[in-house]
Amino acid sequence: MAPSSITSFPPDVVPQAPEDPLFGLMRAYKADPSPNKVDLGIGAYRDDNGKPWVLSVVRKADEILRNDPEANHEYLPIAGLASLTGKAAELLLGPSAPAISEKRVASVQTISGTGAVHLGALFLAKFYKIDGVHRTVYLSNPTWANHHQIFTNVGLPIATYPYFDKETKGLDFEGMKRALADAPAGSIILLHACAHNPTGVDPSPEQWREIAALMKEKKHFPFFDTAYQGFASGDLDRDAGSIRLFVEQGVELVIAQSFAKNFGLYGERAGCFHFVAAPSSDAAEITSRVASQLAILQRSEISNPPIYGARIASIVLNDQALFAEWQENLRTMSGRIIAMRQALRSKLEELGTPGKWNHITDQIGMFSFTGLTEAQVLKLRSDFHIYMTKNGRISMAGLNTRNVEYVAKAIDKVVRELP
Repeated sequence: MAPSSITSFPPDVVPQAPEDPLFGLMRAYKADPSPNKVDLGIGAYRDDNGKPWVLSVVRKADEILRNDPEANHEYLPIAGLASLTGKAAELLLGPSAPAISEKRVASVQTISGTGAVHLGALFLAKFYKIDGVHRTVYLSNPTWANHHQIFTNVGLPIATYPYFDKETKGLDFEGMKRALADAPAGSIILLHACAHNPTGVDPSPEQWREIAALMKEKKHFPFFDTAYQGFASGDLDRDAGSIRLFVEQGVELVIAQSFAKNFGLYGERAGCFHFVAAPSSDAAEITSRVASQLAILQRSEISNPPIYGARIASIVLNDQALFAEWQENLRTMSGRIIAMRQALRSKLEELGTPGKWNHITDQIGMFSFTGLTEAQVLKLRSDFHIYMTKNGRISMAGLNTRNVEYVAKAIDKVVRELP
């Protein structure tokens, strides 16, 4: 008889973890041999041929970098590439923002948006307590699934606030306001700056003003996550409007910023984390102290952030002509997605598909919450080889002029068979 294995990690201590649902969906799609298969799960831009698109401005920046005789592979400082972090803060707050000129912003380069959220969570877990007790992090219901585990992994308690209205397929604004009003003063409120993931539903500018006033009254702490600036509407300033509103009202906050989507630098993991202090006579000193602690946390986690994607983004952000070309690239991506929203809605309405489909064009950004049930989603997968998450979220970037009619007809059939 073979001896039993001896381990410090038996199943009752380390159980088998379930596969990440999104990556499981990707694996199933890749294994599907059907020539008609459609991937509406992937959160990455695809062109009208269904292929990854390297932005023209990124190709030019890459050429500049390759031909730079001074380029090397030395370590970056712990806080990252200063020519990136400074411009990244300007991109969010505006180049003439008083918060920047008054030295109220501490910026650290991170491992894309995920790393930025994690660094912020770690900082708040260590330093943001009231009477020695951690404040609860309130997440929208629903939110990006990774938010849940990032905050719980650092020991912060989480709760949710209503966000998506299943009836209107829009924003449950009254429910959201009630939850923010009822939350204990000083709670951490995670907000999506634009192109809410996964719903594609954003508050209007007027609603953002109400949210800001309510949070300021309750002394809540805003934690903005922004992964789609410029990618949502095609307008960098418009997509940063919610953040600028809070900063202009003198609210202390933090921001997680990703360059994965808007630069197409998915695998290069380029992003930043920003702390913005409220205006005060000692704001610069507060910011300096926060920056010093963020550097300690960064040192213990990754020591130094990666350099390649940061250099690409920095070259573009610091060159007027390349920056203008980047804005055009953003309009190309956002414009194609808007066109696919219009095409899918119009085809569903032409077919007379049961239900209302205006929410598809009312929503914004990469994702749309279709309102399809889990049973309908699974039937679309089994019968038509169309892949989306079980909650009915689709990536609009997975649609193109060749498959949008096929997808619409499949949705029409499934909705009629499984009302």
